[in-house]
Amino acid sequence: MPVYDYKCREHGLFNTLATMEDAAKPAECPTCKVLSPRVIVLPPEIAAMDPTKRKAQERNERSRYEPVFSTADRRAHDAEHSRSCGCGGAKPGKSMLFYTADGKKMFPSMRPWMISH
Repeated sequence: MPVYDYKCREHGLFNTLATMEDAAKPAECPTCKVLSPRVIVLPPEIAAMDPTKRKAQERNERSRYEPVFSTADRRAHDAEHSRSCGCGGAKPGKSMLFYTADGKKMFPSMRPWMISH
């Protein structure tokens, strides 16, 4: 059974075991037996975080597994990026793979001895 946090107006925070079915229901304070609502206690590093940074982290977490859609604007941005920085659009740490005229692979990277799969 999970442990949930509750807050009594008189005695403050306490926690108790409850079934998942009863998670939203209030629990009795162990001291005064008054029904107290469930609360979600945030760690201090999250509670004291700059709201802009917290919002950015939430947005990043939500979009973590969303696919990247290919749109005309996205392709134009990627093309501009590859022209302006000289990386050719390669991701950091990735080598760009080229094929020679006879069909062999060419690896213009710092590790030409590595074989790709």
